[in-house]
Amino acid sequence: MASKVNVAIVGSTGYGGVELIRLLASHPYAEVTSVVSSSSAGSPIAEGYPHLTEIRTDVLDDVDPALLKSKADVVITATPAGVASKLAPSLLEAGLKVIDMSGDFRLKSREVYERWYKKEPAEQRYLDKAVFGLAEVYGDAVRGADFISNPGCYSTASLLGLVPAVKEGFIDPSTIIIDAKSGVSGAGRGVSLGNHFSEVNENFKAYKINQHQHIPEIEMVLSDAAGKPVTTTFTTHLVPMTRGIMSTIYASVIGGRTEEDFIGLYRHYYEGRRFVRIRPKGIWPATKEVWGSNYTDIGFAVDERTGRVTIVSVLDNLVKGAAGQAIQNLNLMMGWDETTGLNFVPAYP
Repeated sequence: MASKVNVAIVGSTGYGGVELIRLLASHPYAEVTSVVSSSSAGSPIAEGYPHLTEIRTDVLDDVDPALLKSKADVVITATPAGVASKLAPSLLEAGLKVIDMSGDFRLKSREVYERWYKKEPAEQRYLDKAVFGLAEVYGDAVRGADFISNPGCYSTASLLGLVPAVKEGFIDPSTIIIDAKSGVSGAGRGVSLGNHFSEVNENFKAYKINQHQHIPEIEMVLSDAAGKPVTTTFTTHLVPMTRGIMSTIYASVIGGRTEEDFIGLYRHYYEGRRFVRIRPKGIWPATKEVWGSNYTDIGFAVDERTGRVTIVSVLDNLVKGAAGQAIQNLNLMMGWDETTGLNFVPAYP
């Protein structure tokens, strides 16, 4: 039997942090021993989230590496961009394992990070040290690592939908177009005009066109899969729903491959990876079908008339796109089965 591991969550009052608390409450080997918030230190977490009353009643800690070292073995940082780049190094130097859910360590180039995030990047040695935690692609590198950078929600849906086809030459990577949609929780709990009910309800809008910070992350992994530089057209949309991401992906097919060929390739590539489900021919996934779960569901349609494939990839942005994937990476980091604490079916309807 695996020994217990103590986990601290920094940024525990955001949606990602709260989802971590919910999911880890049923994990057999991990125990949340510190919930950290610089903005709400000293207050019970149930004060802001009454649904956690019977799960966590601890008073929120302040951010203090020495205190965290005394309470935890692993720290998961669920902070806004620009925070973990300064905090994670001190946690690592204190001997803690770190899983970062922000984008501060995903990109390996300081210049690229600064260009897309408009913030000061982390030191290069920490960017080099962080393992990109897309478990279904880089699981061998994640296993046993002590510093993991959790992928973004859009990136996870898009990359799981694309990597096998790019890696095996089923599509022309220069033709990739990604049309992605997210529920409002992807913007976090902070209040802004764009998140108000009256702005979102009965509305559907594109945002950050050609400027979204997940673009270089997607291109980094696709370039690795293709063995050459890959650029994409990536457009994000806000949908008036709470949870869910759908990436609808278009690309030109190479070699006359059929839907059956794509289905066969993806089932083989993801064989044994429990959190990717490939749909049969003629059946495409919907966000409601993965709600509250760590699954990514993928379906295909090949248009012989245009020579293009449409790949539909869906996930829950707060679970597989954030907290669930962090726990999946924690499992691999600690040498446990990657499904530990995540074996639950989606909530429906």
